[in-house]
Amino acid sequence: MIIAQISDVHCGPMFSKEKLAAATKEINQLSPDIVLITGDLTENGLVSEFRQAARELKKIRSEKKIYVSGNHDYRSTGYLLFKEYFPFTQVTETEDAAIIVLSSARPDRDDGEVGNRQNLWLERTLQQYKDRVKVVAIHHHVVPVPDTGADQITVIDAGDVLRSLVKSKADLVLCGHRHRPWRWRFEGIEVVHAGSVSCEKLRGFFCNSYNVIKIEGKKVEARLKIVGGETVDFGEIVKRREVLQASDISMYSDSLAR
Repeated sequence: MIIAQISDVHCGPMFSKEKLAAATKEINQLSPDIVLITGDLTENGLVSEFRQAARELKKIRSEKKIYVSGNHDYRSTGYLLFKEYFPFTQVTETEDAAIIVLSSARPDRDDGEVGNRQNLWLERTLQQYKDRVKVVAIHHHVVPVPDTGADQITVIDAGDVLRSLVKSKADLVLCGHRHRPWRWRFEGIEVVHAGSVSCEKLRGFFCNSYNVIKIEGKKVEARLKIVGGETVDFGEIVKRREVLQASDISMYSDSLAR
């Protein structure tokens, strides 16, 4: 099974239609089983932005699309519009995996919150899928991401969420929000952060990107795809970040953009 994870589209003033069109062409050629959009489809939660997002994302071809709301989508009472334009599916089952969506966006707040009742629901739900790969999708990051500056907008109850994930033996957590691709591994869980697929607001020298996740049996492989460029293993990103020097930045950015 192949999942294409795109995030932080940000239809609005900083949206790049050209980047999303290029990503759409690549994803359609990939023919993923599922396209997972992990939040911030709009910039300000305005109806014109939702219309644009719906129009552009419709061009991505996939049997199943899963939409996760982001903090930008909930601005300006956008939470009323999101469910009208993007139907919400909290659990998606496939032969190999179960994809569970956590709602972390709250109206007119940049930080995220899961809440006790949703955490308890998460534990009960994950326990039902012991024979499948358990994937949890959430917009906000549950673990801070390097190179994103001072961080005051994570999930405010991240400790409780992490406890539920570990207790229930989740296999993969897919996040967006910080416009910075990264991967953490701990307690048997792989936490993969997506960059932005089409927003001009990017971190440092990183390009617009999305993630491609392959699930085969119990094996999970996540890779980063630069829009219009190469596919990069997340292990290489982590490794290069550890040895990266200032003089390497231009060269590294050029290599990713090719």
